[in-house]
Amino acid sequence: MGKTGKIDVLGLGTWRIGGGEKPYYSDDELYIKSLRKAFELGYRLIDTAEYYADGHTEELIGQALKGFSRRDFFITSKVWPNHLHYDDVIKAAERSLKRLQTDYIDLYLIHWPNPEVPIEETMSALERLVDDGRVRFIGVSNFSASQLQEAIAATRKHEIVANQVRYSVVDKKAEVELLPFARKNHVRVIAYSPLERGRLELPLLRELASKYGRTENQIALNYLICKEAVPIPKATKEEHLIENLGAVGWRLDEGDVDRLSRAK
Repeated sequence: MGKTGKIDVLGLGTWRIGGGEKPYYSDDELYIKSLRKAFELGYRLIDTAEYYADGHTEELIGQALKGFSRRDFFITSKVWPNHLHYDDVIKAAERSLKRLQTDYIDLYLIHWPNPEVPIEETMSALERLVDDGRVRFIGVSNFSASQLQEAIAATRKHEIVANQVRYSVVDKKAEVELLPFARKNHVRVIAYSPLERGRLELPLLRELASKYGRTENQIALNYLICKEAVPIPKATKEEHLIENLGAVGWRLDEGDVDRLSRAK
């Protein structure tokens, strides 16, 4: 990731853990138990955002991490587009740090671009957070190739190392322009909704699942890994957490990757 950073090839998404746009507290114990099970199984890349459940998802992650070594984890969080002015970025990051009960965020992203705020102003604040040791790496999310190029040009001393976008074996728009540009500029593409929330409909997945002795979801995740993207599927059930981990440690043949890239 970037020129100096490292990141796991598979992570855990947390959207709708603890609520959607608003917090939902009734299932907190179940979610904390689920997160801790994920940590016990080996998940170390954890993706969240201040927007998720209005910050409550971050709180649940902070509680679930108790008893684990913080240094073993790579936590990504994101700042919402209405907080992209300089002072607002700093304050948003401090709130996320407090909710996560940590003194640093590994990767801090602009959640969505906001054309009403100069990208230079936002990037200046993100770089300040790195200088202060509150954030290790910075990046963006949902940026097109041209928007990513503008963000890169707006940095002064710290590189943009990641762009998190929607990307799956059935939604391959990122492969047209963004993925080649990101590779050229040492920006790692992180793929959210890599399993299309259980709605993967591609006959070739069934064929390849049989060929490799894997599940269709494992084939779909491994395809993204072969494309040098980092999928972050959300899962709360133990069987799904274990299944997703089965996408790691092996690779599809190049020919099958090519077939999937052309499949519609």
